[in-house]
Amino acid sequence: MAALSFLLSLQITLLLLIPCSCQVGDSCSSARDCGAGLYCGNCAAAGKTRTSCIRDLAIQPTSIVKGLPFNRYSWLVTHNSFSIVGEPSRTGVERVTFYNQEDTVTNQLRNGVRGLMLDMYDFNGDVWLCHSLQGQCYNFTAFEPAIDTLKEVEAFLSENPTEIVTIFIEDYVHSPMGLSKVFTAADLMKYWYPISEMPTSGMDWPSVTDMVAKNHRLLVFTSDASKEASEGIAYQWSYLLENESGDPGITGSCPNRKESQPLNSRSASLFLQNYFPTIPVESEACKENSVGLPQMVETCYAAAGNRIPNFISVNFYMRSNGGGIFDVQDRINGLTLCGCNTIAACQIGAPAGSCKDTGAPNRTSSSVNGNVYSGTIEFKSHASSAASNTNIWSNFVGLLSLVLVCQAVLIFQALVFI
Repeated sequence: MAALSFLLSLQITLLLLIPCSCQVGDSCSSARDCGAGLYCGNCAAAGKTRTSCIRDLAIQPTSIVKGLPFNRYSWLVTHNSFSIVGEPSRTGVERVTFYNQEDTVTNQLRNGVRGLMLDMYDFNGDVWLCHSLQGQCYNFTAFEPAIDTLKEVEAFLSENPTEIVTIFIEDYVHSPMGLSKVFTAADLMKYWYPISEMPTSGMDWPSVTDMVAKNHRLLVFTSDASKEASEGIAYQWSYLLENESGDPGITGSCPNRKESQPLNSRSASLFLQNYFPTIPVESEACKENSVGLPQMVETCYAAAGNRIPNFISVNFYMRSNGGGIFDVQDRINGLTLCGCNTIAACQIGAPAGSCKDTGAPNRTSSSVNGNVYSGTIEFKSHASSAASNTNIWSNFVGLLSLVLVCQAVLIFQALVFI
C-alpha cells in the first residue's frame, strides 16, 4: 500500500510539473494549462462563458514564404496602439478617454503585430500620443510623449534584424520639423524607408529580402500631405488604399475612406483594411474579431477587386473566441502566397497548391510552437455542413487523448490544493 501511495504521489507530482499543452478551444483554468502562444479566457459576448485556450501569437508569413514583394503579404495592425487599458496618467490628471489595446507596444510587436496606428499631437512643448477633441490634445486625453513608444519600436527593430514595422500617423503635429525631430531622437532614421524608393502607380514594392538587406525596415505614413515635401514623410493615401474606419468599416459594403482612391483602383499597391467600431468596447471585441471580421474581410476583398488587405487594423487584437485576427491573417497569407488554406501549409520552393497536410482541408489550421489553431474564412465559397461535421469529428478524435490529459491535470491540481 505504501508503495502504491508513493507511485500515485509521484505520478501526480510529474503531472503537475509538466505544463499541459492544451490547444485552441480546450478547457483551461489558467494560462499554464494552455500551450505556447495561447492564453486562458472566454468570450461571453459570443455566448462562450467557459474558459478555454485562446490564441495570442501570429505566424510571420516571411518566416515561411520568403523573398516576395512587400505588398504580397498581409500584416496585423493595432488601432490606436498607444491607447492601452491601465496605462497610468503622465499628466497628473485622471484620463477620460477611450481605450483600444490591452498590452504594451513592445508586447504587441513580440506577439506579431507589424503595424502601429499612432495619433500624434503638439502638447506640452513636445510631440505626444493622445486622443483628441476637435484636433486638440488635453491633459485628460494624453497618454505619453511619442518618443517613449518610438523607442520601443527602435528596441524591437534592433533586437529583430529581419523584421519590418509600419507606422501610420494620424498627424496633428504643427511644430516645425516636429515629427522628424522625434523620430531622430528615437534613433529610428537608420531604419527609415525613403520616399524616393516607394513605388507609385500600383507597382510592386521591393522584396522583403531587399528591404532587410538595405535596412529599410521602418515604413512611416502621415495623414498630413504637406509633410511629404517638408519632412520626407510619405503621405498615406498616395501609397495606400483604405476603407472607411469606425462603424462604416465593420458592416455594409466596405466603402473607401474619403481621402482614399476607390478600393478597386490600381493606383496604389497597398490596401489597409480598418475593422473596429467607432466606440471601442473591450468585452465585445472577442465577438467582433471572431465573427464580424472574417465576414468583412470577404466583403472588402470583393470591394477591392479581389485584392487582399495588406494591413488589417483591429482593437484589442488578442481578444477572440479562439483564433480571431491571427487565423484570418494565416488564411489570407496562405491563399495568397502559396495557394494553401493557411500559411502553415505552405512549402518553400514547392509549386502553388502543393500544401502540407494540416488535417483540416476546409478550415484554416495553423501551427505555432506545436499548437494547432483553426478558424474559418472563405473568399470564394464556404465549406459544406457535412465537411464541417467531418472536421469537427476528426479534430475531436485526434485531440481526445490530449484533452483527457489536460483534464486529469486540472483534477489533480484541484485535489492537491483543496
